[in-house]
Amino acid sequence: MIQTVLFDLDGTIVDTNELIVQSFLHSLEGETPEPVSRELIIPNMGRPLVEQMEFFTGRKEVEEIIKKYRTFNLSKHDELVKEFPNVHAVMSTLHEKGIKIGIVTSKIRQTTLMGLKLCGLDSFISTIVTVEDVKEPKPNPEGIFKALKELGSTADQAVMVGDSHYDIEAAQNAGVTAVGVSWSWKGRSYLEQYNPNYLIDDMLELLPIIGLTSDVNAG
Repeated sequence: MIQTVLFDLDGTIVDTNELIVQSFLHSLEGETPEPVSRELIIPNMGRPLVEQMEFFTGRKEVEEIIKKYRTFNLSKHDELVKEFPNVHAVMSTLHEKGIKIGIVTSKIRQTTLMGLKLCGLDSFISTIVTVEDVKEPKPNPEGIFKALKELGSTADQAVMVGDSHYDIEAAQNAGVTAVGVSWSWKGRSYLEQYNPNYLIDDMLELLPIIGLTSDVNAG
């Protein structure tokens, strides 16, 4: 019986894709030998920001670029962020049925809370594990284990829902059911390579996986 659902944030429940891409394009302008394209940014989404900046620039000292990224990201956040279809309806249903809901993300806490509040999802969440709360980010299972411990849950009672292979591999490494979402910018065929237990095309499809009816007010 599934009693706990853990969600990734960006690209899974909150559509921050355009915000992230624009933040990278802005902060990396003039910082790399060749201009960084959207096509290079998208496959790397889901990794911790510091790892991505080191990868794109080839440098270890990236604090100033990260500061530039976060300043732009915060200034454009509410303009560019929105929830994905049916996320609110599904979370509301899970919450009503007593299913514990947690967030496991590679974002920092400040912008995680901003996104959840903006989309009206914060009241459904019982625990949040960010990149600041772990020593090893996804695909390491540390964040999932931490969330399960805080929720008093076990791996066999939980699912992890995400849009990248980091989420799927973290779920597999933690021994929880892995659910991929096909609205990932990386695409369905990309996620299929990592063999999630389920791959859903609409958040409503999560409910039968949990053992609940999908007959809710979509929106």
